[in-house]
Amino acid sequence: MLKEFYTEGVVEAGCDEAGRGCLAGPVFAAAVVLPAGFAHPLLNDSKKMTARAREVLRGVIEREAVAWAVAEVSAARIDEINILNASFEAMSLAVTRLGVVPDELLIDGHLFRSTLEIPYRCVVGGDGIYASIAAASVLAKTHRDECMARLDAEWPQYGWLGNKGYPTLAHREAVAEFGVSPYHRKSFKLKIEN
Repeated sequence: MLKEFYTEGVVEAGCDEAGRGCLAGPVFAAAVVLPAGFAHPLLNDSKKMTARAREVLRGVIEREAVAWAVAEVSAARIDEINILNASFEAMSLAVTRLGVVPDELLIDGHLFRSTLEIPYRCVVGGDGIYASIAAASVLAKTHRDECMARLDAEWPQYGWLGNKGYPTLAHREAVAEFGVSPYHRKSFKLKIEN
């Protein structure tokens, strides 16, 4: 059972990202403020859910959240500032797009930096502990998967519909055969090492 809040009686936004370890595509992040008492039997860390369950939850979260927002940071920007900073930037952008200003942020992971003047708490494995972070993980993942499906239509040779840009052997072999696309993160190790 996921926890409803870290600090009772304050407006908390859960934040998480998706796509940090990918070779291609943007990194996405979401921020979610859930209503008091929100619970759903399917809600969990998005990595532990089926694609169908994530899509069901996406609709529920987008309808029932007090506020939610998703932001992305491009592969080119990732190459410019590195993936960790790009993840922080995406989370900060998502928070600024919320329709409410939270009193506190719950960040999935052990590290966060931001110019936002909102207190935050980092929670390792937070997407499996707090409902708001789990909800953010669902939105970040589903929005990113949707983006990779669109990019796959443009660049089908990389198999992004199936691998979502992650470094599978088939993806690396496609890079070796076809070279890199404009959506590949050129600062990442893209080549297969012999």
